[in-house]
Amino acid sequence: MAEKRLEGQVAVVTGASRGIGKACAEELAREGAAVVVNYFTNQEAADALVGEIVSQGGRAIAVRAGVGHQDDCKMLIEKTIETYGQIDILINNAGVNRDRTLKRLSVDEWNEVINTDLNGAFYCTSAAIPHMVERNYGRIIVMSSIIGQMGNSGQSNYAAAKAGLIAFAKSAAKELARNNITVNAMCPGFVETDMVMALSDEVKATLLKAIPLGRFGRPDEVASFVRYLCTEGDWITGQQFNPNGGQYM
Repeated sequence: MAEKRLEGQVAVVTGASRGIGKACAEELAREGAAVVVNYFTNQEAADALVGEIVSQGGRAIAVRAGVGHQDDCKMLIEKTIETYGQIDILINNAGVNRDRTLKRLSVDEWNEVINTDLNGAFYCTSAAIPHMVERNYGRIIVMSSIIGQMGNSGQSNYAAAKAGLIAFAKSAAKELARNNITVNAMCPGFVETDMVMALSDEVKATLLKAIPLGRFGRPDEVASFVRYLCTEGDWITGQQFNPNGGQYM
């Protein structure tokens, strides 16, 4: 039987009920980590994922928390400590999009995306840091996006939040290195998630033309990169990684 390299570790994955977050939870569980599956609206999917992990001999719980609310994030980490006694890995994956051109974008739509996608990573990270510092160990990954690197029409709020995550990761990495805590940003291109697959065939065809490898990514391809950073990335921090099929170089 292959060695489980995260045996004895505990991972919190926000927005884990579907897409990239779900793939990350599955990948970390396969490596032996106990996984806290965070969700906000889709309890059925979160419970199903927990059931899947447990049925395969793993450990997992589902915790409802809206990452745009600081008290919810504190509760999420407190529940993790209460259940498992530690937190070793934090995957800040939860996010929303409210796409609209600038002349139509409302203040509420701007704030919702910034608060969930950017502030949420800060809230969860700040709640987790004391526990990681206490153990002199931590692996933190923020899920940015290719949009945070190159921008996109109709996504100024989303682009600003995702670009902010890259800068946040670089700054946090410098602060936390002394405590053996690494912080990195994952910047996926267009991946086969519900958000991308809901686009019209015409839009998807246009997107595919811009990807040199000619296809969308899969959630598990991003998750395998996340797993690498958690299992073998001891000397990697403050970096941004670009699984995007060559669309942005």
